[in-house]
Amino acid sequence: MAKLTDIIAWCDQTLKAAEFKDYAPNGLQIEGRSEVNKIVCAVSASQTAIEAAIAQGADLLLVHHGYFWKGEAYPITGMRGQRIKRLIQHDISLVGYHLPLDSHPTLGNNAAIADLLELKSIEALNPNERHPIGNIGYLDAPMTPEDFQTYVSKRLGFNAVHLPAQKTHIQKIGFCTGGAQDFIHQAAAQDCDAYISGEVSERTFYEAEELNVHYYACGHHATERYGVQRLAQALSDEFGIETSYFELNNPI
Repeated sequence: MAKLTDIIAWCDQTLKAAEFKDYAPNGLQIEGRSEVNKIVCAVSASQTAIEAAIAQGADLLLVHHGYFWKGEAYPITGMRGQRIKRLIQHDISLVGYHLPLDSHPTLGNNAAIADLLELKSIEALNPNERHPIGNIGYLDAPMTPEDFQTYVSKRLGFNAVHLPAQKTHIQKIGFCTGGAQDFIHQAAAQDCDAYISGEVSERTFYEAEELNVHYYACGHHATERYGVQRLAQALSDEFGIETSYFELNNPI
């Protein structure tokens, strides 16, 4: 058992949440029970994730995609209202970390992708960022674009979409999980052979071709399911509380 306030304080400090300008509040978004015995984590605070937290008797739902995003309407109604109502009815806290959980050098989504792909010599995609949101890594040996597509698909459990460029081999790779396809311009500026993110836009096809950077779309959800698991495990190690991961199987 751990106090909710201690968990939030530890996460905020570990992830340096206050140092990020983000699109949604990081940390405690909905307050539930003051004592936490079990945490369920998921990528997004969907209705399915909430029902899983209820079914598993969780005191806290830990997510990467929470609520109260910039530009959203203020009234708590409709789909979001139903979700929040269920959390409050069952006294479950909602805790979300977005950019801090992308960026963290060991717990973050990008760090997990680097580990899964066995990328080495990790550096910032944008050298001017204090806490880099994207990174660059290197394969031990070059691969053909086709072999690399097969490699990332197998390692990340997602059928990667490849938008081709002219380069015949890939070794220097830029990457940023989620919906960061537009960072391909930063990858080109850093002379990367390829760039990985989650989603893809229509324009990305032309950007890959004209910037001469192979682009691999590996799924927004698929690239971001690791950070919450790493953070939950760290909380379990720190506080001795039970945690579990709920897979939402979002194919996008």
